[in-house]
Amino acid sequence: MKILNHLLYKDNGNQVNYKATPNKGGKYLPKYLIMHYTAATTEQSAISWLTSPVAQASAHLVIGREGTVTQLAPFNIITWHAGKSTWGGLIGMNKYSIGIEMVNAGRLSKIGENFICPVDKKEINKDDVIVATHKNEKHESIWQEYTPIQLEVSQEIASLLVKAYHLLDILGHDDISPIRKSDPGPAFPMKSFRARAMGRKNEDLDSYITTTILNIRSGPGTFYEMLAKPLPEGTRVTSLKTEGNWSFVDVEDIVDGQMDLEGWVFTKYLGKA
Repeated sequence: MKILNHLLYKDNGNQVNYKATPNKGGKYLPKYLIMHYTAATTEQSAISWLTSPVAQASAHLVIGREGTVTQLAPFNIITWHAGKSTWGGLIGMNKYSIGIEMVNAGRLSKIGENFICPVDKKEINKDDVIVATHKNEKHESIWQEYTPIQLEVSQEIASLLVKAYHLLDILGHDDISPIRKSDPGPAFPMKSFRARAMGRKNEDLDSYITTTILNIRSGPGTFYEMLAKPLPEGTRVTSLKTEGNWSFVDVEDIVDGQMDLEGWVFTKYLGKA
């Protein structure tokens, strides 16, 4: 893919689907990329809503579950995806960020044995569901998973945007509006997604597996609180830094219903992967 005049083009040279939204501001220079989920299950309903004047909401891109991409505004035009938000001393992130909406129901309701999107009341296939704890919460919820092709396309576009606009970072709506919002949620692999798009060298970091059941804590010592249930033996982790006998690790597996778990473990119980 490539960007020409702030519009996205496919590898074959054709522009991606484009449907202009009336919900937009003036020109700006983006500094961040913000990832969202639509909270609804279909691409068309998301596009229809984000291009309706009634919505008073929009984004730059909508990425469907089959990897299809629709652009709603050029990347140098403000869209209304962030709402009341702050980050790094900036207030109102619409003025500083590109917004990508990924078609995903987000948090689900369970009615009997069925998993239901609360917004459009559509049923979600049980194979597309995970149980996980949001990083800003303490209790498990049910979430719809993102599709592999959806993540692959999003990753390619994010990397392109970072390079084209020299973006400082990639954030979730739940980072800039943590009380109000939960998207893109724990089903979205934010840490690895961000690392790849920002060009950080994950391959330069050391990978390990736990050699026993291992506590993971908020700091490098036994007096720090545990962040989750103990990591099972054989859990895959990446060591990000060490301090004394402790290692700060990124847990690659889902543990205690949590994805993107980071914390401190005793280095002695890590073995080479």
